[in-house]
Amino acid sequence: MPTLPWTVPHPAPHGAEVHVFASRFETRTLWGALRFLAGTPAVWRQVSRAPGAYGATLRAKPLRRTFWTLSAWESPAALKDFARSGAHSPASRKLSGLMRDARFAGWQATGDDLPPDWDDAIRRLA
Repeated sequence: MPTLPWTVPHPAPHGAEVHVFASRFETRTLWGALRFLAGTPAVWRQVSRAPGAYGATLRAKPLRRTFWTLSAWESPAALKDFARSGAHSPASRKLSGLMRDARFAGWQATGDDLPPDWDDAIRRLA
């Protein structure tokens, strides 16, 4: 699966401070990777409608059982509201036991810096 393009549900205001969030997930098995992929469309639709979402992308290497997300939000609270609602909430609970490793990083940027750089995000997740 290739990297999904940066999707912008709501453009960030020019010069606005944004909360950037990156994650890396590695599943224990290929079955776990397939389960991750199966839940992706519903969560992706949720992101496209989420209040406070300024953009998101996903990079997947399912045969390596590894997935990365990169998103930008109006605030940490907007991200938290997204994560605890809609398709994301039950998907994350169902997948948690299938994970070998999960890493997260968050930082501040400006709307002018979007989309964030994948190489920078991956360094922050190391």
